[in-house]
Amino acid sequence: MRGVLVDTGPLVATIDADDAFHERCVTAWRRLYEPLLTVWPVMTEAMHLVGSPLAQERLWDLLDKRGLELLPLGATDVPRMRALMKKYHDLPMDVADAALVRVAEREGLSTIFTIDQDEFRTYRLNGTRRFRVLP
Repeated sequence: MRGVLVDTGPLVATIDADDAFHERCVTAWRRLYEPLLTVWPVMTEAMHLVGSPLAQERLWDLLDKRGLELLPLGATDVPRMRALMKKYHDLPMDVADAALVRVAEREGLSTIFTIDQDEFRTYRLNGTRRFRVLP
């Protein structure tokens, strides 16, 4: 599979013009031509962080109109996500990050659009490979 995984931070920053990373994320978003992919835990986290119904509608629009695709997570992904959270408990790794790492491993993805650069530079895909971190 080809594509770029999208974490919570860029979703929030793209929506919120007052966010410190807004301009950087909007510019990066416009330069991404590969499919943009995420998971439900990321969307849940972003919906909570943006707060307002208007901002939440803009997040829905990213899914409906901007080509952000949701990758599935199922029961078979849970053991790996749990193991990842246990391994990276000192960061700590949350469910959204564990889900992104899991789908990256499962789908052969290695590029992530995130503002949590330290964490995603620490995480290892299948215990060895590093993410390519954007922006």
